[in-house]
Amino acid sequence: METLIQSYGESAKTALGFFWKSGWAFILGYFVSGMIQAFVPKGKLTQYMGDGDLKSISLSTFFGAASSSCSFAALAAARALIKKGAHFIAGVAFMFASTNLVIELGILILIFLGWQFLAAEIIGGLILIAISSVLIKLTYPKSWLDAAREKVEDEGGEIEEDFDWKKRIKSKEGWQLVGHKFVNDWKMAWEDILIGFTIAGFVAVLVPESFWSALFLADAQGIPGWLVAIENALIAPFVAASTFIGSMGNIPLATVLNENGVLFAGIMGFIYSDLMVPPLVHINAKYYGWRVALYIAGVMFISIVITALILNGLFTLLGIVPESQRVVSEITQFKIDYTFWMNIVFTVIAGILVWLNKKYLQDHDMKMMKMEGGGKIKKIAVSIFILINVVGLGLFAYTQLL
Repeated sequence: METLIQSYGESAKTALGFFWKSGWAFILGYFVSGMIQAFVPKGKLTQYMGDGDLKSISLSTFFGAASSSCSFAALAAARALIKKGAHFIAGVAFMFASTNLVIELGILILIFLGWQFLAAEIIGGLILIAISSVLIKLTYPKSWLDAAREKVEDEGGEIEEDFDWKKRIKSKEGWQLVGHKFVNDWKMAWEDILIGFTIAGFVAVLVPESFWSALFLADAQGIPGWLVAIENALIAPFVAASTFIGSMGNIPLATVLNENGVLFAGIMGFIYSDLMVPPLVHINAKYYGWRVALYIAGVMFISIVITALILNGLFTLLGIVPESQRVVSEITQFKIDYTFWMNIVFTVIAGILVWLNKKYLQDHDMKMMKMEGGGKIKKIAVSIFILINVVGLGLFAYTQLL
């Protein structure tokens, strides 16, 4: 019983340690994201996204990289783009870019996995978009997607019209809008972050290395390496889907996989699979119907597996397969180092941005809008995970006093 209590407490402490290590990075990432959303004009871009050509895909990729990393926000924004006339290929490119090429995700990967994985994430993100675009062109179910477009004609948010960014960036209202975007991003993402970091903390402590070795064939004897890479790439999306975690929440768990010997192909496949979790597939079904939602999920799965294998083969050929030396127990330590000071500085910045959001709401006579998420089940899950962490931290404190 005592061992169980210690493990429970250590798990909660590890989960908190993950957030402690990345807290400043989240604030920095969403601050930069807020500035990009507030100061980069997007209104005129959609008129060039109506065809599934290189220009349309490139603009969608840029647009996605300049948006929020929240998975739910990515789906809502993609629906708005399609409503505005963007091609479905452009919509899928936007989804991938907004969850794989945004700055906040890059910072998190840099902290937890290292610069090699960050480089792989960027290169693979572009490959992923290219492959999915080709797949949709080759398999385009016109009648399905025409029906889906009709379904969103009277739905979805609007893309902000054009503006003078030089004038806005010098204005008080412009910076209040940055605070508003910052707070909105947090409201959309904090639940995924809480669930993802809690799962990662408990998995890191409670799940033995032998489980991951068996699942990903890490210690398999007599099986060619290329076959193990294929198995890793194929199974990783299903592991990601089983966690129900969005884009920002799965990086700590990817670190756990890396520490336990999962191959590069499996780790990248896991990271790219954030849009395949059941709640997000369900959201797409609400937008476009189940046929199109499952079609998009199928395109994503095939694209993710092929991308992970291409990255694995390319990096192996060049002799630059990234091998993170990060150990979870070291990452999640609490000490007076750069993380401590960065967290203090960026907590102050976050406070200023929250105040700017408050002024924005007052000046525009607004209330915070309700963000679309995973529904009642997710709300219940979030409450349970908060309770799990509170109890766990209490048990950790208790074991330290013994």
